[in-house]
Amino acid sequence: MLNSMKSAVSLLAIGTLIASLSACQKQDVATDEKGPAEKAGQQLDQATARAGEELNKAAEKTGKGLQELGQKLQNEAQEAQKKE
Repeated sequence: MLNSMKSAVSLLAIGTLIASLSACQKQDVATDEKGPAEKAGQQLDQATARAGEELNKAAEKTGKGLQELGQKLQNEAQEAQKKE
């Protein structure tokens, strides 16, 4: 999970860098075509958003699993105390 988080942060940093660089690019007013840097920036932004969504899903799943484990351990501890 930590590696996923590092990857997501790296992708976000790269996306921000590319987006800022593409913003500096002069655009011809006569054409609505996007330059290669802008296209790459958009693709990176989309990939970063997807990675962030997947990271959130993984974090939620891990959190639920930890809650269930904690409840199970608490129940087992209570059962053990009753047997004493």
